[in-house]
Amino acid sequence: MAFRDGIMDQIRLREPRFHERGFLFVLSALEHCQKTLTERRHITGAELARACRDLALERYGVLARLVLDHWGIRSTDDIGDIVFALVDLGLLISQPNDSRDDFAGVFDFDTAFERDYPWNCALLG
Repeated sequence: MAFRDGIMDQIRLREPRFHERGFLFVLSALEHCQKTLTERRHITGAELARACRDLALERYGVLARLVLDHWGIRSTDDIGDIVFALVDLGLLISQPNDSRDDFAGVFDFDTAFERDYPWNCALLG
């Protein structure tokens, strides 16, 4: 997956904190979430944040947090910033009641990617 020529330049101008792969990852997580539904529908910020967590763990395992951090994604708030940058550029569509606040504190990265990682639970149990 890649952006058309010129799109990434627009994204970088709007939201330079994140690597291109971070934007592509969030779009992949959106599609990943849609595939779990019986029919396509609007996905809430919390649902997309959890889909990002699940996809990161599935793809990158124990390195998930490190990979996301490399792309500039360090919290669910960052996922919201990526989504709304894509909305501002017309690459995603939001609903009137959607807000960046929908992504605030959905889960804690320390807990999701370290303390609750399956290997840690096996070691603690």
